[in-house]
Amino acid sequence: MTTIRTWLAGAAVAALATTLTAGAAVAHDPFAAWHSAPTSSSTTPAEPKTVAYRGAVLFDGTGAPSRSGLTLITRGERILAIQPDRDPLPPAAETVDVTGLYVLPGLIDTHVHVATPPDAAAARVQMRRWLYSGVTAVRGMADDLRSVGELARQARVGEIPSPDIYYAALMAGEGFFKDPRTQAVSAGAVAGRTPWMQAITADTDLPLAVAMARGTSAAGIKIYADLPAALVARITLEAHRQGVPVWTHAMVYPATPQEVIAAGPDVMSHACILAHQAQAPADRPISYASRTPIDRAPFLNGDNPVVQNLLEQMHDKGIILDATVRVYAEQDRAAASPDARQPICSGPMVFALTRQAYRAGVAISAGTDVETPDRDPWPALIEEMELLQNAVGMTPADVLVAATRTAARAVNQADDMGTLEAGKLANFIFVTADPAADVANLRQLAFTVKRGEPFQRAAFQTSAD
Repeated sequence: MTTIRTWLAGAAVAALATTLTAGAAVAHDPFAAWHSAPTSSSTTPAEPKTVAYRGAVLFDGTGAPSRSGLTLITRGERILAIQPDRDPLPPAAETVDVTGLYVLPGLIDTHVHVATPPDAAAARVQMRRWLYSGVTAVRGMADDLRSVGELARQARVGEIPSPDIYYAALMAGEGFFKDPRTQAVSAGAVAGRTPWMQAITADTDLPLAVAMARGTSAAGIKIYADLPAALVARITLEAHRQGVPVWTHAMVYPATPQEVIAAGPDVMSHACILAHQAQAPADRPISYASRTPIDRAPFLNGDNPVVQNLLEQMHDKGIILDATVRVYAEQDRAAASPDARQPICSGPMVFALTRQAYRAGVAISAGTDVETPDRDPWPALIEEMELLQNAVGMTPADVLVAATRTAARAVNQADDMGTLEAGKLANFIFVTADPAADVANLRQLAFTVKRGEPFQRAAFQTSAD
């Protein structure tokens, strides 16, 4: 039996040791045998390993209370079964004793950027930190897909330690392609004239444009900026006709939040910009470049009635809110300098809008948009979740759902991930303290399992180490 034996004190991660059934040999890697076993010949695929994780308290990601007395069994990259500890194990199952740990689905960040501008080496540093911090999938929200496609392939086949990457192809109005970021991700081509970033006009052949986006292997189409309501609706309709999810900004400038909701996207990003609907029409920006700070006062003293109407429609339509609260708290810190540009929204304003969405029953996913520095031992998603709990007021269990089940829906991968169920990918994490009591306990990560492969937190070093 494989046993996890010792823990480091406080917030440090558990150090893992293996005791073989015979009781004599001890190794620091409880999964060393997995990696050192002889490989099959190239013509005979290796038999998938069957592994039974016994003794952890299980939070399945559905929002149901945690349960003990269960064994989680994997075969290869899939969950084979979750069964009572007393039930017999499959033949040849290897057993990992995880008594005293808590297991939950792998975390999913629904708003990241890995190639703006493209820098594959830097991206791999970030991707490695995500995985060793419990993140097993991310949603890339518009980058240079020439680079992202290769990174996603390497992640998917296990060439590099990384979450799986599900990424967007972007569509926006012609005015947006003056933005220097679009130049950076289109180097060598004309910004707005690439399959991964397309300028859309009333004359665009939308069936062809969507097909070109699909050809990049994008998991969804992101509608960004500088498009009127009619085009947002037409893009959404055509994308859905071709079976492609639609991910939008909550305002597309000039298309308002109300008009975006009417178009019926699957996910809307940034709780902040729902507030534009409450502005007088003459005060709303008509383009992405013309945005100015929104008056905070109408949103800080109770629920805003205009926003409430939007949230009720989002709830009824099943539209997910990718709230991205941390990025606005970060912008507040940056704006403390007297000569700094003031952000569109403040952190407290975004907390209030997200709190209102939560009370309205809108499904909220955990997305970050901007990362912590590479030298930080933890990625931004952990801070995002802590803010959802402590500043927005979501329960710890609901925050975990935002980063698992709801996040899997946002990435359009709910059939494969987001909850612990037989048949889904073996993506899950073990921590030494209960995250359903306080999501800060995610910082006490012991190890991550992604597609059946273990990654020990104790083996992780930051880029500064």
